[in-house]
Amino acid sequence: MKVMLEKLMEAGAFAGLLLLGCVGVAAQSGSGQSQQNPPPAQQQTDKDKANTLTLDTPAPPVNAEEDAAFKAFDAMPLTDGAKKIQSGEAFVQKYPQSRYLAPVYSNLVKLYLQANEIQKMQDAGEKDVALAPNDVQTLAILGQTLPRAWSSSMPNAAQQLDKAEKFSKSAIELTPTIAKPDAMTDAQFSLAKNQTLAMAHSGLGLVYFRRGKYDAAIPEFEESTKVDPNPDADPVTFYVLAIADEKTSHFDAAVAAFTKCASIPGSLQPTCKNGADEAKKLGATQLSAPK
Repeated sequence: MKVMLEKLMEAGAFAGLLLLGCVGVAAQSGSGQSQQNPPPAQQQTDKDKANTLTLDTPAPPVNAEEDAAFKAFDAMPLTDGAKKIQSGEAFVQKYPQSRYLAPVYSNLVKLYLQANEIQKMQDAGEKDVALAPNDVQTLAILGQTLPRAWSSSMPNAAQQLDKAEKFSKSAIELTPTIAKPDAMTDAQFSLAKNQTLAMAHSGLGLVYFRRGKYDAAIPEFEESTKVDPNPDADPVTFYVLAIADEKTSHFDAAVAAFTKCASIPGSLQPTCKNGADEAKKLGATQLSAPK
């Protein structure tokens, strides 16, 4: 497993596998609407600004033209990602002081992530949290995505992990304090909070994992899988949890995590099946650490 993991990292495949899971989570979270299936297009209008999980309150509108431009952007379905990105980029360029910049950037974060434009996603996300520091969904997406896209050879690698740690911890701290938006049902609100916490804990765990702090990473990964309302959608957290368990000689736990990962359809299945077999062998020949 050590040799295989090193090869994946060297080839950049490890980051690619991580990002696949992250894009899946972003697609599920949508733009604040907490449903596992995308809502009908006619339900998109006013959804994003009404259902975003945040403590921040926008300033009064500037003018009717700006209002109309935002409503046109907001009404576009998320399924038309390229068109909505183009509209959002045009909006922030035309109205650089708009009251709506934060919700537009919040939407662009998810759209860029789904398009796998990670640098644009990060730029939009950092602008969003500068304007709306309590937008926990953007905080969680940044916290999860940055360490998944991370490479030790990238510029400012250490600073990127520091940012991801800050974003994830802020999301974990703030999410329980968010009041339920009027447009959300109790079930939708609970789902949205749990999805946000799952991303944030997974991101924080991966920050520790990247730093080689496997003992610190394990409880974060475990909490992520515990609160995630749909853990089967993202095998990545189980994968890195299994590796962290193996590296800390928790071989039975590693087998369980690899087996869970292997049960989820996707490109990680063969890797996780092999990982489970190897962890079983290690558990039979090496001393396991106490739980």
